[in-house]
Formats: sequence, structure tokens, C-alpha cells
Amino acid sequence: MANATVDRPPFSLDDLAGNPRRHRREQIVRIALQISATLAIVISALIVYSLVREAWTFISQVEWKTLWTKGWFPRRGIYDVKTLVVTTLMVTVISMAVAAPLGLGAAIYLSEYARPGVRKVLKPALEVLAGIPSVVLGFFAFTFISPELVQRFFTGATQSNMLAAGIGVGILLIPLVASISEDALRSVPDSLREASYGMGARKVTTSLKVVLPAAVSGLVAALIIAVSRAIGETMVVFIAGGRSGGALFSTDALEPGLTMTAAMASVASGTDQVKGAGLTFQSLFFVGMLLFLVTMTLNVVADRYVRRVRQKY
Repeated sequence: MANATVDRPPFSLDDLAGNPRRHRREQIVRIALQISATLAIVISALIVYSLVREAWTFISQVEWKTLWTKGWFPRRGIYDVKTLVVTTLMVTVISMAVAAPLGLGAAIYLSEYARPGVRKVLKPALEVLAGIPSVVLGFFAFTFISPELVQRFFTGATQSNMLAAGIGVGILLIPLVASISEDALRSVPDSLREASYGMGARKVTTSLKVVLPAAVSGLVAALIIAVSRAIGETMVVFIAGGRSGGALFSTDALEPGLTMTAAMASVASGTDQVKGAGLTFQSLFFVGMLLFLVTMTLNVVADRYVRRVRQKY
């Protein structure tokens, strides 16, 4: 038996190569994944190219004085950018005033206070809200939030107003902020909590002064994503905001308004009729380019901030 073991021939390279069929399958999978990744890059590049091309047509041919007037009326050749930008910022601020405290509060409760059985019920229920179509929330803001809340507490508010639209967008953002923030809080090691309790700190002190600062990178990421989502929301502000086609410049949240996305949706609804009406069609791509630049800037700033304050455990 010993001689048989000693005389056994050594392994060859062919023996270590593995099953050829398995290698072929892995090669096919690798090629398929590479094609998918390449297609994603190509499609993104084509989208940016089409956006930049039409936006450049608008920028190179528009009269610059029409970009700073008293309203946005693209079919009349009036393209006041500040009308859309200010209204978009108003909706974003209102929505974040709703989503940030409620979303963070829900995340702190689910992460630090809720029992496991309660968390298993509440977190899926909260995430169901994220699955509600935005058009449904738009009708909810128009038919309930505006008459039952805004018009009841603010005299002079119209049926369609930006305050109701902002509250509707805020409700849409609550599960987004809560879910991402709760994941960030849960990732904080329990050793930090135990050290705080060992020093005699109460649960509220531990949650606010230990856990929250430790998870600040994830919380900032959640808020930045929510801001980007609020800026890009269309249907809620299109339905509850009230304006279509054009709007005068206004800073009154109790009046109808037109955000950047709602302006694009309003003009695009008549694309076949506006192709020959000056630069109306190209104005869609100009506004889209502004949205792209704003969201990209937010993501770059958020990424740099998160990298700077991120703590590794």
C-alpha cells in the first residue's frame, strides 16, 4: 500500500484546470454581465447627449433677456428661469420640512425604541407608503390636504397651491428618509450604545448624542437623496400645484405655481403642437439640463461630505 501511494503519478495542469463546461458557463455569464454594464453606460451617454444637444440649441438661439422676465410662458417665447427655480425650491423646502423630522423620528423609533416584533410590522407598513404611485398622492394633496388642511388654516389659499403640493411631496419622501436613516442607525455598533449606558446615560441621550453622530454620514445621504427626489418629483406638483402651460413669478406658497418638472410635463403634453413654436420644444431640454446639473451637484457634494465624515467601525 505504501508503494502504491508513493508511485502515484503527480497531478498535471489538465487535472487542475477544472471542468471545461463550467468554464464555458462562467465565460458566458461574464460576457453577458459585461454587455449589460456596457449597455448601461451607452444608454446613459445617449441620454446625456440628446439632452445637451437640444439644450445647446436653445441656449445658442434664445434671446437672453427672455430668461429673466416676470413669468414662464414658453409658447409666447418667455422663458423666465427664476419662476421655475424659485417655485421648485419652495416645494423642496416645504417637503423636507415635512419629511425630515417625521422620517428621522420614525427611523430613531424603529432603530432604538421599537421591539423586534413591532419593528417587523411597522417597517414593512412604512415602506408600503413608498409603493403608492405619486399620481395618487397628487390627487390626495389636491382633494384632501388642500381643502382640509391648507385652506382651513390659511385664509386666502386657493384650491391648488404650492403648500399642499409640498406637503404631498413630503409625505412621499417620509418612507425614503425613514428607511435609509434606519439602516444607517442600525449599522452603528452596539458597543457604542453599551458604553454610553455604562456611563449612566439615558436612552434618549444615547440616541441623540451617541448614535445619531455616529450615523451622520448615512443620515446626510438619506436627506440628500430625499432633496433630489423632491426636486425631481412631477405628478404631485403637476396635479396639486395647479399651473399648466405657464405661470407668473410668485413667492406665495398659497397660490398655484409651476415647478421645473411640472413645466416640462405641461409643455410635453402638447409636443406635436409646439415643435414649430419657436424654441418651446427645446426649452424642455434646457430645463431638463438644469435639473440634471442640480441633482448631479447635490450627489457630488453629498458624496464628498459623506466620505469626510464617515466613520469605520
